[in-house]
Amino acid sequence: MTDLRLEREFNVSPDRLFTAVSTQSELLQWWGLEGMNVADHNLDLSRPGPWFSVVRNDDGQQFKMSGQVTHVDPPRSVGFTWAWHDADDRRGNESHVTFTVQATKSGARLILDHRELDGSEQSANHEMGWASSLRKLTTQLN
Repeated sequence: MTDLRLEREFNVSPDRLFTAVSTQSELLQWWGLEGMNVADHNLDLSRPGPWFSVVRNDDGQQFKMSGQVTHVDPPRSVGFTWAWHDADDRRGNESHVTFTVQATKSGARLILDHRELDGSEQSANHEMGWASSLRKLTTQLN
């Protein structure tokens, strides 16, 4: 198993950043790779329970992921399981994501930990995907 950690600084309050990474209306603006949009979802990380999202690219290809929100500790952290679905809607390897928000002198830091990834290739793919999504989040918060 492989773990991934990304950190980004934002010039917003910790409360504002936590809202952006946990509430449905905010998540829908930055969730998924650049060039993708959320086609279907139950995407709300503000409360424990199931979630899913289907993202669609410009060519109409769709990709589904789902999991369970495992903890919500406003404005500090939210955790959730994550698994991709195959073409027959079967869930693959389950991993775990935690968004941790920390106050900084100039605003807030987001620490994204994605643990229990199935090897270095999956880790590299998730790093690319999260980096793309975090660029969208940066644009949203600026």
